[in-house]
Amino acid sequence: MIAKLLAERRVLRQIRATAVRGPLFVGPWLSEVGYETLYWVPFLKWVQQRFELDSRDLIAISRGGVQSWYEGIADTYVELFDAMTPEDFNRRNQSRQSEGATHKQMGLSSLDQELLTFARKQTGAVDAAVLHPALMYRLFREFWLGYRPLSFVQDHVVQTPWRIAPRFDLTSLPTDYVAVKLYTALSLPSSDANRQRLRGLVHQLAKNSHVVLLDTGVAFDDHDDYVFEGNPRVHTLRHLMTPANNLGVQTEVIARARTFVSTCGGLAWVGPLMGVPTVALFSDPQLLRAHLFYARTVYLNSDAAPFQTVDIGGLQMFQQEWMLPR
Repeated sequence: MIAKLLAERRVLRQIRATAVRGPLFVGPWLSEVGYETLYWVPFLKWVQQRFELDSRDLIAISRGGVQSWYEGIADTYVELFDAMTPEDFNRRNQSRQSEGATHKQMGLSSLDQELLTFARKQTGAVDAAVLHPALMYRLFREFWLGYRPLSFVQDHVVQTPWRIAPRFDLTSLPTDYVAVKLYTALSLPSSDANRQRLRGLVHQLAKNSHVVLLDTGVAFDDHDDYVFEGNPRVHTLRHLMTPANNLGVQTEVIARARTFVSTCGGLAWVGPLMGVPTVALFSDPQLLRAHLFYARTVYLNSDAAPFQTVDIGGLQMFQQEWMLPR
């Protein structure tokens, strides 16, 4: 345990040495959306406040048009899909993961270096320092493994409500709708039984409300969207989404929704922080145990909207009235 504490102190010293005044890249972010929304963004808010950094000096590097996620943290945003295609990114990112044997960014890879070079050219910040996600991953690692209390993470994040300013033309949306983001994941794997249950849920929702599906039509990682079409009250915004804006569009659609229904993880973590009642579906909660514990604590200690998790095996017993108040 002493060795682990010493390792954490080294990470904190490295954060302190990196978080200096002047241009600072935060990123590039290459791994899961869920870790970015639930941990990375609040961690950056803590770093910014703890070391009194000016948002005009910070430059965020991520993908999918998520400038709004970094509002107030970094005034400058670099879109990595301006540097490479989704196909190239998937190939390079899978290679990175194979080398490190993990999705998590535990070190500076050749892909990181290439994207930082691109960001330096884009912004002119040739001498900027880099606050890399590896620092956060190394700092919180023992919590995810179950050896550190929740309070340790809470001491190194700042959780605030997410305010999403309109950036996209969403006039084609119904005035009142439920946003639905269902995709395959370890917590909700692809199977005929799962697909049948989820299809039934979507069509049940459509009996009482318009439904806006947040499927992108493009595979950006190993998560594939469940797609349920053929109902006039089920809408898709696939035509509005590009690699460089898809997450930004989805975030804004969720922010305007009556309710958000999603696979547990990813964007489900920010629904409550945007004031949107959120229902997160799973079939194996053990895979999300630490994240659920942390997220629920965040929501209880903030002005977050209701957050409900549901095992899809019990969907028939789920009270639709909670999601769709009459």
